[in-house]
Amino acid sequence: MAAGLRAESVKPGLWDDPERAQRVMQELSRLEAQIAPWQDVHRRLQDAAEMMALLHEEEDPSPYVEDLEREIAGLQRVVEQLAMADLLGGEHDPCSAFLEINAGAGGTESCDWVTMLLRMYLRWAERHGFTTEILDQTEGEVTGLKSVTVRVRGNYAYGYLRAERGVHRLVRISPFDANRRRHTSFASVDVLPETEAAEEVRINPDELRIETFRSSGAGGQNVQKNETAVRITHLPTGTVVQCQNERSQLRNRDFALAVLQARLAELRRKEQEAKMAEMRGEVRAIEWGNQIRSYVFQPYTLVKDHRTGIETGNIIAVMDGEIDDFIRAYLVQFRASTS
Repeated sequence: MAAGLRAESVKPGLWDDPERAQRVMQELSRLEAQIAPWQDVHRRLQDAAEMMALLHEEEDPSPYVEDLEREIAGLQRVVEQLAMADLLGGEHDPCSAFLEINAGAGGTESCDWVTMLLRMYLRWAERHGFTTEILDQTEGEVTGLKSVTVRVRGNYAYGYLRAERGVHRLVRISPFDANRRRHTSFASVDVLPETEAAEEVRINPDELRIETFRSSGAGGQNVQKNETAVRITHLPTGTVVQCQNERSQLRNRDFALAVLQARLAELRRKEQEAKMAEMRGEVRAIEWGNQIRSYVFQPYTLVKDHRTGIETGNIIAVMDGEIDDFIRAYLVQFRASTS
């Protein structure tokens, strides 16, 4: 009977659709990447248990105790990281991310604040094994940056970084003030997922205004002689993106289009959420003055997240990228509010 099957009677399978097969393989790879760390922890726990059993048979186990304690401490850190990853169940959480930081009220101070936040996130990404790439940056008139866009690549980069979306407030004695007065500055952080949905956003070339210009720089040999920087305006929505960090105009254009697609996908998602909120009668206003976190350097040192209440006096460590406690607390709170 099996030998008598006709070829045309067999239904098209998974591999007859290359795009579908690619999506399935990508999802399989993602799930395998999720399982692998837990399998490694299980193996290391078994090894630690065997080592502990062997130590009971040793007359003098002290030379090996330090190694065992170091392994257990390492396992504890890994389990804490995996437990935090377990909080990431959003649709786009596994994606890479576009991180955007923009200066707000505060003039020169806020531009310097953008630079400080950029360093903080780059150090955080480095600690977690993410790769980063600065796609665009606009320098401040005196110092620092007015804005910067960074692509953060790695599993769950968006899931973690979405906890950082909002207004960040800095309080310190300004190094740019001759009178040594205390200044308050603001910078906004936005995070967009780099998703397949963004790639599926169809952009009509007739709805784009593409401009080229010379990349800004520090001067001297760093000034671009050719117009390699690209600015793209999506006319229907007024969305503007630009990229100038690559020496190739084509690469800058590709990066700018990728960011534009992510922004349009995010805009579509927010419109859908707004419609659902209107149907439910729940409209939330998010205003510029509602900072999510304050960083106080003087007259005392304190970093406090106003959403979760988590705070620390070790501001140097925070500015060096140690922000996992804030991210974890937000993710726990977010899951509790949505469950």
